[in-house]
Amino acid sequence: METDQQPALFDRAHRLSTAGLLMLVTFVAFEAMAVATAMPTAVRELDGLAWYAWPFSAYLVSSVFGMVLGGDLGDRRGSRVALLTGVGIFAAGLLAGGIATEMSVFIAARALQGIGGGIISVSLYVVAGQAFDARLRPRLFGAFAAAWVLPALLGPVVAGLLTTHLTWRLVFLALLPLILLGLGLVLPAVRALPLPATSTAPPTTRRWWALLAGLGIGLLQYAGQRLDLLAVGLAVAGLIALVLGLRPLMPRGTVGMRPGLPAVIAGRGLLAGAFFGMDVLLPLALTELHGYSAAAAGVPLTAGALGWATASQLQGRNPRWSRVALLRAGFLLVAVGLVATVLVAVPGLGGWPAYLSWAVAGLGMGLGMPSLSVLLLDRSSDESRGADSASFQIADVTGSAVCIGVVGVLVAAAAAGTFSLSVAVLAGVVLLTAVALTGAVLAPRAGADRAVTADPAVRATTLSAS
Repeated sequence: METDQQPALFDRAHRLSTAGLLMLVTFVAFEAMAVATAMPTAVRELDGLAWYAWPFSAYLVSSVFGMVLGGDLGDRRGSRVALLTGVGIFAAGLLAGGIATEMSVFIAARALQGIGGGIISVSLYVVAGQAFDARLRPRLFGAFAAAWVLPALLGPVVAGLLTTHLTWRLVFLALLPLILLGLGLVLPAVRALPLPATSTAPPTTRRWWALLAGLGIGLLQYAGQRLDLLAVGLAVAGLIALVLGLRPLMPRGTVGMRPGLPAVIAGRGLLAGAFFGMDVLLPLALTELHGYSAAAAGVPLTAGALGWATASQLQGRNPRWSRVALLRAGFLLVAVGLVATVLVAVPGLGGWPAYLSWAVAGLGMGLGMPSLSVLLLDRSSDESRGADSASFQIADVTGSAVCIGVVGVLVAAAAAGTFSLSVAVLAGVVLLTAVALTGAVLAPRAGADRAVTADPAVRATTLSAS
C-alpha cells in the first residue's frame, strides 16, 4: 500500500550516501571559495604575478575536459569508478599545488584540480540519479547548495588566517585528508548501486572535443586581456574552437534553447553566466571605486551565498512547486539583483547597496539552480544521465567563462583609459541583466517534454561517444 510518508536524506537507506556527497561538496566548495584569498600571496611567492589569472583559467578550462571524462566514466564504468578517479585527481592537484615551487607547476596543479573537480561534479549527479528517487532530489540539491554556505562564510577568513600567519600552502594541503574522508563515507553506499549494462571502453572522441572547447575558452580569455590587434585573431580562433568543440558535447538545439532537455542545459549556462559575471566584477568595483578592504568587498558575496542557500532550502521543502515557475522566478530575481547593483557604479553613493542587492541575486540562484537540476534528471534516461550531466556542467562553465570574459574586456578597457571603471560596471550590469531576462523569457521551454533532438542519429552518436 502506498503512503504519503516522505523518505529522508538521512534515513537508513541514504545516510551514508548523503553524508559522503555533502562532505565532498563542502570541501570542494571550501577550496573554491578559499583559493582566491590565497592566490595573491601564492603568485607573489612564486614570482608569477604577471600570470595571476591563469591559475583560475587553468581550473576552468580543464574542468570542461573533466566533466566529459566524468560522464564517460559514469555511463561506462559506474559511479564508483568515476568518484574514485575524480577524487584521486583532485587530491593530486591539491598536493602538487601545495608543494609547487614554480608558477608553471602551480598552474599545472590547478589544471589537475579542474579535471578532478569536473569529474566529481558530474559524478554527484549520476549518484543522485541512481541512489535518490524523484521525491528526494529537490531536497538533495537544496542540501548541495546549503553545503556551500559554511565555505562561503569561513573559506576566505580561514584562508586569510592561514596565509597570513602560517603559509598559503595549507589552503591546499590541509584539505587532502578531509577530501579522502568524504570519499570513504560515500564509497560503501556507491558500491551497492547497479553497474552500467555495458563495460565497453568509451571512445575518446568527446574528450578531444572537450579539449578543443577548453582551448577556445582559454583563447577568448587571453584575447580579452590583450586588447590589441593580435587579440582580434585570438578571439576569432577561440570562438571557432569553442563552437566546434561544444557542438558534439551538447544536445542538438541547445544554443537555440529548443524545448526540453536542450533548454534545461542552455538555461544553466545563462543563469550561471549572469550571476558569476557580476560575482567576479563586484569585489573589484567595491575596492577600486569605494576603497573597500578585501574583507569588506567580500561581504556581498557572502550575502549572495546565504540568499542562495536560503532559497534552496525553501524550494527543497516544497517539492510540488512548479520547477518552471521557480526557474523563471530565479532568473527574474537575479535580474533584479543585477539592476540594483548598478548603484555601486555611483561614486558618491558608496557600495553599501551591494550588500542587499547581491542577496536578492543569491535568492534567484537558490530557486533556479536546484530547479534546473531536477528538470535535468527528469528528462534524462538512465543510459544518458552521465552524458547529459556532463553537458549540464559544461554549459555552466562555458556560460560563466564567456560572461566573465566579457566583463574582463570591459575592465581591461577601463584600465587602458578607454572609459572609467564606473562605466565598465554599468555596461557589465546591462549586459548581464539582458542575459538573465533572456533566461526568464525562455524558461518555460525547460518544462517541455519535447524530444532532445529532431535527429535521433545525432543523439545516438553523441551518447555512443559517452
